[in-house]
Amino acid sequence: MDAKTIIAKRVAREFMDGYIVNLGIGIPTLAADFLPEGVSVIIQSENGFVGLAPIEGSLDPDLVNAGGKPVSIIPGGAVFDSAMSFAIIRGGHVDATVLGALEVDQEGNLANWMVPGKLVPGMGGAMDLVSGAKTVIVAMEHTAKDGSPKILKKCALPLTGKGVVNLIVTNLCVFAVTQTGLLLKETVPGVTVDEIRGKTAADFTVAEDLCTMSIQ
Repeated sequence: MDAKTIIAKRVAREFMDGYIVNLGIGIPTLAADFLPEGVSVIIQSENGFVGLAPIEGSLDPDLVNAGGKPVSIIPGGAVFDSAMSFAIIRGGHVDATVLGALEVDQEGNLANWMVPGKLVPGMGGAMDLVSGAKTVIVAMEHTAKDGSPKILKKCALPLTGKGVVNLIVTNLCVFAVTQTGLLLKETVPGVTVDEIRGKTAADFTVAEDLCTMSIQ
């Protein structure tokens, strides 16, 4: 199983039936494909939707998610302007948002929108989502492409939000962000705590009930 699928499957287990969730582009979007049996969620997108769904039938060029990817909409879904969309987010009506990260640190700080000196399209609704959603889940590969840690003692890149992350799900493990720092709760089958320590630049403690992640 590839890293992205491991992450997406584990993230999907955080959703409860009836949740309103916002999924960032990339790995977070994949979580919608792995909802547990009996769990149905309503997907919100900051460009003005509730009720997003995968494409079925012909493509409608007017229906795209916040990343500009084609989508469809479920019966009963709704389309509205950005003012309403961000009122939903800022009003605390989104149960969970799942976002990728360039860096996340042991204090729950998140950097996911720019690398100084590089051209970026903008941060979209990320700042609003991390401050308005009830739960913020970071879904990302554990290290950067060059193998350098992405989970740090302190983010170096410009922050999207300070102290906003609740859970970090990677292709190696699951960290909860607690008031006393990172708590290692689950490891992917075949991954050791020593391997995680070697690929993590943050301090963390190991949960007494540390378990192996289910990736079925």
